[in-house]
Amino acid sequence: MTSPTEAPKHVVVGVGGGIAAYKAIEIVRALVEQGIFVSPVLTPAAKNFVGELTFSALGSEAARSELFSDQSTPIPHTYLGQKADAIVVVPTTAHLLARLAMGLADDLLTATILATRSPVILAPAMHTEMWEQPSVQQNVEVLRSRGYIFVGPVDGALAGGDSGMGRLAEPEAIVKMVLAVSKGFSGPLSGRRVVVSAGATKEPLDPVRYLTNRSSGRQGYALAEVAARLGASVVLVTGSDRAVAPDVSRNIEIQKVTTALQMKRALLDSMPSADVVIMAAAVADYTFEAAPEKLKKGDGPPNPQWLETPDILAELVQQKTAGQVVVGFAAETTDVLSNARAKMVKKGVDLLIANDVSDPSIGFDSADNAVTILSPSDEPFYLERSSKDSIALQVLTRVISLLLKEKA
Repeated sequence: MTSPTEAPKHVVVGVGGGIAAYKAIEIVRALVEQGIFVSPVLTPAAKNFVGELTFSALGSEAARSELFSDQSTPIPHTYLGQKADAIVVVPTTAHLLARLAMGLADDLLTATILATRSPVILAPAMHTEMWEQPSVQQNVEVLRSRGYIFVGPVDGALAGGDSGMGRLAEPEAIVKMVLAVSKGFSGPLSGRRVVVSAGATKEPLDPVRYLTNRSSGRQGYALAEVAARLGASVVLVTGSDRAVAPDVSRNIEIQKVTTALQMKRALLDSMPSADVVIMAAAVADYTFEAAPEKLKKGDGPPNPQWLETPDILAELVQQKTAGQVVVGFAAETTDVLSNARAKMVKKGVDLLIANDVSDPSIGFDSADNAVTILSPSDEPFYLERSSKDSIALQVLTRVISLLLKEKA
C-alpha cells in the first residue's frame, strides 16, 4: 500500500471488446487494493460484454468510454494520457492490435494511448486461429518494436469450448506486470545499458578530403531506438548525422565520432559499464597519415601511406567480462555466410549479423534489411526482408535470451 504522504500511482485500465473483458474487473479491484488510482476506460465494443457501472463502482473514478461527450473532462484522452503512470489493456483484441499498430485514435482508449508517454501493457486474448494469423503477428512485432509491453497470451481453455494459444494471461500475472511498471520496469531491457555503434567512419586524406563508405547508419540507429523502447539506457556512438527518434531521445546518449580511432576510444570507454555492445558501424579498414595541406591536382596523383585501423570488435571481445554480450555485423557482397561465419569465429562474438549489401533492396541507406543471425551454438537463423526496426527487434530478442542465460 502507498503511504499517506505518497500520491498513488495512476493507472488507466483499458477494456477491449472480447469475452475476457470480465477479467478486467478483477484487475481493477486488485490494483485499487494496492493503493493505485485506477481510471477505467472501455471501448464501445467492450460494453457488449461488461457494463460501465461495475467499473465505476470498483475504480478510483467513474469509468469513461466516450471521446467527445465527457462533460466532466473536456479533453479526456489528454487528461488520461498525461496523468497515467501506465496503461494496461485487458483484453487486447486482434482489432485493437491492428488499430494500435496503425496509430489510429478512433475511440477514447486508442486516443489515450497515443496521448501518453508512459508504458503501455497489452494483454492479448483471442482464438488461436486469430492469434496465429500472419497479420496479427506482424502487428505484435511492430508494437513490440515500439516498446509496448506484452503479457501473454497463454495456452489454455478458450471461449466456445476450444483450447489453445490465445487465452488471456492470468489476472495475477497482469497485475504483477503493472506493479513492476509502476516501480520503473519499462521493458525486457529495463535496467540494462546497451552500447551501439552506427554509421561510417571518415579517414582524412588531407584537410578537405577523406575516405569513407556508403553506410548510412540506419540499422544501427534502429537498434539504438528499439533498445531504448525496450527499456534500455543506450549509448549511441555514431559517425552519422542522422537524428534519433524524438520519443526515445531522452534515453539515448549520442557520442559523435569521425575516425576509426575516435570510435574505438568511445566504445572502449563505454564498454566497462555496458551489458550489451552492438558493433553495427561500418568502420574503415584503412586510414592515412593525412597531408597537412590540401593536395593539389597539379602535383599528380597522391600516394599516401595506407595504415590499418584498429580492430575494434576484436578489442571489445578481449575486454568482455562475464555477463556481457558482444554482437558484431558483417556486411558482405560475396559468399556471405561463409565469410560471416569465419568472422564470427575469428572475432569470438556472441552473435554475428550478416547481410548482403550487394542487394540494393536491402543495401546501404535502404529502409529494409534481410540478415542471417549466426551464433557459435545455434544454426544460422535467416530473417526475411522487413523494416530495419523489425530486424532490430529480432536481433535484440536474441540478445535478451543471451542475457537471461548469463543471469541463470
